[in-house]
Amino acid sequence: MRITDTSDLWWKTAVVYCLDVETFMDWNDDGIGDFEGLSHRLDYLAELGVTCLWLMPFYPTPDRDDGYDIKDFYGVDPRLGHFGDVVEVIRTARDRGMRVIVDLVVNHTSDKHPWFLASRSSRDSPYRDFYVWRDEPPAEQQATAFPGQEESVWEYDEKTEQYYLHRFYRFQPDLNVVNPKVRDEVAKIMGFWLQLGVAGFRVDAVPFFLDTVGVEPGHGELADPLGFLRYLRGFLGRRSGEAILLGEVNLPRKDQVQYFGGDIADGLTMQFDFIGMQNMYLSLARADVRPLAAALSERPVLPVEAQWANFVRNHDELTLDKLTDEERQEVFAAFGPEPDMQVFGRGIIRRLPSMLRGDPRRIRMVYSLLFSLPGTPVLFYGEEIGMGEDLSAGDRQAVRTPMQWTAERNGGFSSARPSKLPAAVVGDGFSPTHVNVADQRHDPDSLLHFIRRLIQRYRASAEIGWGEFRVLKQPNNAVLAHTVSGDEGLMFAVHNFSPDPTTVTLSIEGESPPMRLVDLLRDNSAVTDDKGVLQLSLEGYGFRWLRIVNPGEKRLF
Repeated sequence: MRITDTSDLWWKTAVVYCLDVETFMDWNDDGIGDFEGLSHRLDYLAELGVTCLWLMPFYPTPDRDDGYDIKDFYGVDPRLGHFGDVVEVIRTARDRGMRVIVDLVVNHTSDKHPWFLASRSSRDSPYRDFYVWRDEPPAEQQATAFPGQEESVWEYDEKTEQYYLHRFYRFQPDLNVVNPKVRDEVAKIMGFWLQLGVAGFRVDAVPFFLDTVGVEPGHGELADPLGFLRYLRGFLGRRSGEAILLGEVNLPRKDQVQYFGGDIADGLTMQFDFIGMQNMYLSLARADVRPLAAALSERPVLPVEAQWANFVRNHDELTLDKLTDEERQEVFAAFGPEPDMQVFGRGIIRRLPSMLRGDPRRIRMVYSLLFSLPGTPVLFYGEEIGMGEDLSAGDRQAVRTPMQWTAERNGGFSSARPSKLPAAVVGDGFSPTHVNVADQRHDPDSLLHFIRRLIQRYRASAEIGWGEFRVLKQPNNAVLAHTVSGDEGLMFAVHNFSPDPTTVTLSIEGESPPMRLVDLLRDNSAVTDDKGVLQLSLEGYGFRWLRIVNPGEKRLF
């Protein structure tokens, strides 16, 4: 690993933190989170160890889909602030060592967007081909993105007497990526926000964005949709040498490789590992690491310019669509057995702590695993303190509750009346009385301090972001033992998915025994015998991070 690579490809060892400005911190006490509130919490995020903020949509919106129904890609929702506030957040974040990426939602617009209003005003409108229109829906239709929410992906417009395509909700008409003018607009949107200082984009629903299904022949051509993705990556590189595209691509591995750009890696910079995440939950449900170990081992090897993004929970439902029906039912039974905990027949709408019944041993083991896996970790706001969910909100809104800063009313998010808040604050055992930042900041044994420690050790272990992954063979199916090795050294991580204590015996190949290993999470070390065999005692849901210390080692531990 070259020093220039380490600094240029900053995202290889980043800690990404996703938040919604609307629910993070309300500074003017009108009930809605705002950019001023976020700016006052940047020191907290820097203290946590965050290096990259991912901002969910903050653009003007009718707000029928939590801001993902956008009516102006070049604006800021006035409820949240204005351009001056956005630029101040970007500047201050950079000063604190954090880059900012924003959501790029260009698969669809709101039906209130000026483009769509013009499009449906007349069949002769110059904006007509910004969207996909047909006289009759095709006989074979694509499935909706949200099963049970819409009966069809085509909606009839009485004024122009044609149907328009919407893979999501009917109030979110799909943009026509075949139209060169639409492609130009996408580039302009990216260029606009790059000019304001963002360090890239989390690209929403990438396969839907590039899908040309539904476009009739003769309405333009886009022979290679992934070619447009490569064009956007090139555009990004020309405008900003450091900016990234973090893509949402929930597809089989072989398809994900194509979205990376194959061996050339000229497509997406990073992609979320949905398959690894889903198999992690299956392994948790079974107390058997084999599904997760297989999913990780089957990851395609990526060029250095590409990276996997690891996550435990995101802002949507916890989708389980890549598991078999039987496997999905196992995870449902373990972590979301009630109907109001499930959605779309494929996902769970709970956060990790409530799924694990608040067991601190198990929660910490999962986050230790997250930060030890090769790739870049992504946190959803509130994960660092163990926030729960509001099942009464339903669907994906269940996990999008106000951030819990203190034990005070509204969790310190806002002094407004509760009815003014964008969502109710979580109740029951995960309410602000029990889970909040202020209390955990002063408790050295809290989850917040533990996550901060994990981030520190992850950031000091560049091999996690850059190195080669290998699962170590050992007989206990409840234990995942893996190594990540790179130019700077070799790190071991061992995680017990079972509540039962166990002893793990590992044979370390390729090194000269005996070897001294430093424990990165505890203040002790371990030594192998003269045959290179290491024995580790693990508590129930226990874990260890160890690094080989070679003679003359100059790294600090």
